[in-house]
Amino acid sequence: MQKQLNQSLASYERLIRRMEKDQRLMATHISLFTAIFVAWQQNGFMSPFPVTRKSLMVFSKIASVATYHKCIKELNEFGYISYRPTFHPKAGSLIYWL
Repeated sequence: MQKQLNQSLASYERLIRRMEKDQRLMATHISLFTAIFVAWQQNGFMSPFPVTRKSLMVFSKIASVATYHKCIKELNEFGYISYRPTFHPKAGSLIYWL
């Protein structure tokens, strides 16, 4: 378990360093990405893992649904995550940690 945790933290650190240099990203992207990392951690570092828009918005302090959708779409397009929405209000969408 400790080895997996160390590898997971190293993966997160690499991605954060990559994000630091990515001029396309704003603070909302970083905040949402951090919320996604916490959800991944809470799901035992399994990939894919379920998330809900509500929980990610609360953790990341994103108040606008439009901003949330823009950021998660761009994190997917820019290759930071792989996002598979379910479009079902109760079922969580899936995120694959890359």
